[in-house]
Amino acid sequence: MKKTIYLYYSVIGIFLLLNGCKPNKDIAQKTPKGETEVIIPCSGSQYFSSTEAFRANSIGESLDQVISKKKALTNARAQLAESISTTVKTVTDNYVNSRESNNREAASERFESLNREIVNQQLSGIKVICERQTQTQEGRYKTYVALELSANDLINSYNSRLTQDEQLKVDYDYEKFKKVFEEQMKQMSDQ
Repeated sequence: MKKTIYLYYSVIGIFLLLNGCKPNKDIAQKTPKGETEVIIPCSGSQYFSSTEAFRANSIGESLDQVISKKKALTNARAQLAESISTTVKTVTDNYVNSRESNNREAASERFESLNREIVNQQLSGIKVICERQTQTQEGRYKTYVALELSANDLINSYNSRLTQDEQLKVDYDYEKFKKVFEEQMKQMSDQ
C-alpha cells in the first residue's frame, strides 16, 4: 500500500515538474509592464539583408509629405551604400589577400577605387520593397521605406568592371571572387 501511494505521488510530482518547466508562450510574448510595443512599418526580419539581397530601411519625418519621403529614401540609400561598401571592402580585402599577387597594395587600391564606382552606379538599381506614409496628430508626415539591391546584380557588375580593368584582369579569378562574396553574404545574413 505504501509503495502504491509513494508511486502515485511520484508520478504526480513528475507530472507537475514537467508541466511547470514548459515554456509559456503567453509569458514570452507579453510586453513588460509599463511598456508599449512599437510596431514600425517596413521593418523587421523580412527587411534584413540576406544571401540574395542587401536591404535597408529608414524613416523620414517632415511637415511636407514629399520632404518626408525624400528624407526616408536618402537615409535608406546611405545605409544601403554603407552596408554594400563595407561588405565589398571585406570581400575584396579577403580576395586580394588570398591571391598570390606580386603587387597586393596596387591591387587593393584598384579594388577600392572600383568599389566606390560600382556602389555609386548600383544604387541606381535599388528597388523600393516597402513604403508606408502616416500623418501624426501634429500634422507631420512620416514615411517608412525599405530598399533592396540584388546581390547577384552587384556581383555581376563587379565581374563586368573587373574584366575591363587590364591591370586587375591578370590576377582576377571570378569563381574565387564570387565564392568569397557569397561567404561574406552568408555571414551577414546569419547575424
